[in-house]
Amino acid sequence: MANNKTELSVNTEVIEKMAEIAAKEVDGVAGLSKKTIDLKGIVKSKNAFKGVKVENINGAVEISVFICVKQNARVKEVAEKVQSNIKEKIQSMTGNAVTQVNVNVADIEFDGEEQ
Repeated sequence: MANNKTELSVNTEVIEKMAEIAAKEVDGVAGLSKKTIDLKGIVKSKNAFKGVKVENINGAVEISVFICVKQNARVKEVAEKVQSNIKEKIQSMTGNAVTQVNVNVADIEFDGEEQ
């Protein structure tokens, strides 16, 4: 019997969506930042910026996420939970190693603000 190996390939846009969902699952996260962010000197337009950036390097995944936290949230705890949740979900769903999850708190949502 031949050794039939299958290989899973997941588009980075799908991984971005998975990371977005995983980040929003964490209590204290109001959503992803929709503000224009300067990444390495390149200003992204509001339409092009999704709040998640994924780089796939030789099968290993590096993720940067820009979150908006709720007003009374403990920022450090929220960021650590987001980091852990994203890593766990991406690795379990894709089988790819997540080597780095950078959580950037880009904004705070105050009561009564719309995201």
